[in-house]
Amino acid sequence: LTACIIAGGRVEVKEFTTELLPNPLVYRIYLPPCYEDEDKRTYPVLYLIHGQTYSDTQWDRLGVPEAADRLIAAGDVAPFIVVMPRDRVWREPTEDNFGLAVEQSLIPWVDEHYRTIPDRAHRAIGGLSRGGAWAIHLGLSHPELFNALGAHSGFVFYTDLQPLYQWLENLPVGMVPRIYMDIASEDRPEIIESAAYLEDLLTQYDIPHEWHMFVGEHEEAYWQAHVEDYLLWYTQDWNN
Repeated sequence: LTACIIAGGRVEVKEFTTELLPNPLVYRIYLPPCYEDEDKRTYPVLYLIHGQTYSDTQWDRLGVPEAADRLIAAGDVAPFIVVMPRDRVWREPTEDNFGLAVEQSLIPWVDEHYRTIPDRAHRAIGGLSRGGAWAIHLGLSHPELFNALGAHSGFVFYTDLQPLYQWLENLPVGMVPRIYMDIASEDRPEIIESAAYLEDLLTQYDIPHEWHMFVGEHEEAYWQAHVEDYLLWYTQDWNN
């Protein structure tokens, strides 16, 4: 292993202003091992959105940077960037421009300021709990942006229940994202119900997806236990 692989990646916390939001958009970014040393190399990007009442620090607590370092060092995955934006408002997408800001401001900003591979095939989105609802919202309404979407203990926003049918009907051929959903066996009933509703719709529309129910509750211990598996799933198309 080279010295920079052993040293691991690094996490930076940055922000920028966008007219879509009243406050600067804060994001945490994981840059993989050797990012500085291999200055011609470009990287796929995974966007991860935290849960309600939390911030981008949640992914740090859950061990995403350490898990990414381990998988990259072991050669299990190709190096990739992780962007973890902070959502400050707990409202529906109709009243919260966070989703618009991710789509119209954050992605272009990241592609401009970091050495990304700026195409759909090398971009994925995921989230846990409310962040999973955002991943569903963005991944299905903008299939041209994301090759994969993951919802971990996620649900469907109330204001997305109607548009969801149009999104699923209108998914362009060749642009159906890979979809992964998991839920804890003792999760909140309303979240299990919402996730199962989406899973049922995906089945009805014949949209391929993974659906898992693992033992656990709606809590950080559950997501932490699965972080490495999540990262392996998101990155599986980027390893060649």
